[in-house]
Amino acid sequence: MTHLPTEDETPVPGELLLYTSPDGKIRLDLRIHDETLWMTQQMMAELFQTSKQNIGQHVANILQEGELQEDGTVKNFFTVRFEGERRVKRSVIFYNLDMIISVGYRVNSIRGTQFRIWATQRLKEYMIKGFAIDDERLKNPPIPGTTPLPDYFDELLERIRDIRASERRMYLRIKDVFAMAADYIPSGKETTEFFSSIQNKLHYAITGHSAAELMMMRADASVPNMGLTSWVGDRVHASDITVAKNYLKEEEISDFNRLTSLCLDFVEDQAKNRREIFLHEWENKLNELLLLMGRRVMKGKGERSRKQAQAHVREQYRLYEERRRLSDEQQAEQDYVKELEQDIKKLENKKGRK
Repeated sequence: MTHLPTEDETPVPGELLLYTSPDGKIRLDLRIHDETLWMTQQMMAELFQTSKQNIGQHVANILQEGELQEDGTVKNFFTVRFEGERRVKRSVIFYNLDMIISVGYRVNSIRGTQFRIWATQRLKEYMIKGFAIDDERLKNPPIPGTTPLPDYFDELLERIRDIRASERRMYLRIKDVFAMAADYIPSGKETTEFFSSIQNKLHYAITGHSAAELMMMRADASVPNMGLTSWVGDRVHASDITVAKNYLKEEEISDFNRLTSLCLDFVEDQAKNRREIFLHEWENKLNELLLLMGRRVMKGKGERSRKQAQAHVREQYRLYEERRRLSDEQQAEQDYVKELEQDIKKLENKKGRK
C-alpha cells in the first residue's frame, strides 16, 4: 500500500553518481540521508539514460514479481513547484534505494550496463573475499557539518575488532605467534592451554572473572536466551553456550574486542621484529601490557575449571531447551485455538447471510 502524503513530508536530499574514473574504472558515489535515497521515475530515467516509460515498466514488473514490496519502497512526497506565477504543492511518487538498485539490474542502456559492471565487481569481490570495501570513500571521509552523508569508519573498525576477537580467528593467530617462540615444540595440548590462558586474562581484565567463572555466573536457564547476549542464527544453540564471550554485555564486548586487538598487535609486532621470546615470557609480557593499560591482571587459573563450566552450561541448556519446547507447544496450541475460533466465526457469518 502506498503511503499517503502528509504536510510535513519532503523528499530526502541525496544523489547517486555513476561515472568512469580517469583510470578507466567505473565508480559509483552515493550521497544519502538517513541511510536511504529517494528518486522519482523521471530521476531514475535521467540516471540510467532511458525513458520514463521504460523505468515505469521495470518498476511495475519488480513489484508484480514480488522482488520488492510496495510498502516501504514506494512513497508519496509533497513537492513544491512554480507553474507560471503560481506556487503549487503536488504529491509525487518517489522510490527508495532498493528500487533504484533493482531497476539498475534490469534497464537496457549504456548507463544500466555500467551500473551492472560496477555491481558485479563488488559482488564478485564479496563472494571471493568475504568483504567489499570502498577504499576511496574511507580514505576521504565527509567533513562534519558540510554533508548529511554519515561516516561509517568507526563501525568498520568495531566489526574488524569483533572478527579478530572471535575464538577461532584468535586461536589461529595466537597459534602462529606461539610457533615463533624460541622453545616452541608442536603440541596441540600446549597450544590449547596457552590460548585458554590468554582468553582467561582478557576476560578477567574486562569482568574480573575468568572465562569459566563468567559462564558459571551468567548461564541461567530461567532468563531470556539463557543469559547469552550473542549467538549464531535466530536462536541459542548448543554450540553457542560454551563460548564465554557470548555472555558479555554490549559494553564489555566492545572493551574485549578492543583489548584483544591491542594484544594481537603487540604480539605480532614482537614476532615481526624477530625478538627471541620464550613461551613463559609471552604471558609475562601480556601481564605488563595489561598493567600499562590500567587493566586487572589475573593470577593463577581462576576458581573454576573449564570442565566445571561446561558441565554447568550444558545442564542449564538442557533445562532451557525444556522450557523453550514447552513454550513453543503452548504458543502453537494458542495459535490453533485462535485460528479455529476465526474459522467458526466465518462459518457463522456465512450462515447469517443466508
